[in-house]
Amino acid sequence: MKAAMKCLIIDDMHPSILPLLSSIGFEGSYRPDISKEELLEVVDQFEGIFVRSKLYFSKEVIEKAVKLKFIARAGAGMDNLDVAELEKRGIIVINAPEGNRDAVAEQTLGMLLSLLNNVLKADKEVRLGKWDREGNRGYELMGKTVGILGYGFMGKATAKRLASFGCTVIAYDKFKVNYTDAFAKEVSLDEFKKEVDVLSIHIPLTQESKFSINDSYISSFAKSIWLINTASGELIPLRDLETLLETGKLKGVALDVLENEKLATLTTEQKSAYDYLASSSRVILTPHIAGWTYESYEKINQVLVEKLKQELLNG
Repeated sequence: MKAAMKCLIIDDMHPSILPLLSSIGFEGSYRPDISKEELLEVVDQFEGIFVRSKLYFSKEVIEKAVKLKFIARAGAGMDNLDVAELEKRGIIVINAPEGNRDAVAEQTLGMLLSLLNNVLKADKEVRLGKWDREGNRGYELMGKTVGILGYGFMGKATAKRLASFGCTVIAYDKFKVNYTDAFAKEVSLDEFKKEVDVLSIHIPLTQESKFSINDSYISSFAKSIWLINTASGELIPLRDLETLLETGKLKGVALDVLENEKLATLTTEQKSAYDYLASSSRVILTPHIAGWTYESYEKINQVLVEKLKQELLNG
């Protein structure tokens, strides 16, 4: 009988992961509290690793993983994996954007509607005994043009939900062609920047995209816009968001992710910009919870295990 493939799980995952792995003949070792030092000592014993965002899987770690056949990223982004090095060594890399796309789309829509209608600002004021209807007059989503930047799993799931609001949904993705569907229309970058009222960001973090949604980029849009970022904080410099809000180029911002999410380690410049954003009634901030639902927590496991089954058992 062929020995079970041994897998190490180094991040918190839904408890269904172990029985799901067992169902396809894999043996899971659940060690979400493992340190990097401990991982380096034992990683050579495993053929598979499950990771969320605990550490950067660098060449140092990969070189120790002499038996490694796959890495499974419990989520969508893979910026904490040295994908080029892994692929060079023939190690399979899988992720699970299908598992949390619905959660991300719902969070995006919720933040957008809250931003347009001053929901958080009005709630805070009413709790303090202030009843200001005129000061909280909002904007309707109907009739606006929403631009989806990046038309992958998250972008398409968001467009699908926007389609019923009577708004125009357009999309730009530099890596795709012919992706117009029932939910969004494919446009050129020039048309995208000309038409957008609301910008929703759904591109991955790469060396090319890091800090690419900056002052210069947003200033090139024809209109003043609202911006929603549920993708990656390092796409947008905090300082540039402050500048764009001050100039009015950004009417409002909803951020589920930040340039630096370890708030105790903010640089002096980051802290200054963060304090500005945190005090602004035109800004909504949430702690990287888009995609972080009870349902997605379990669905991610199901997606990863099904992909492993296809790649390693049925391939």
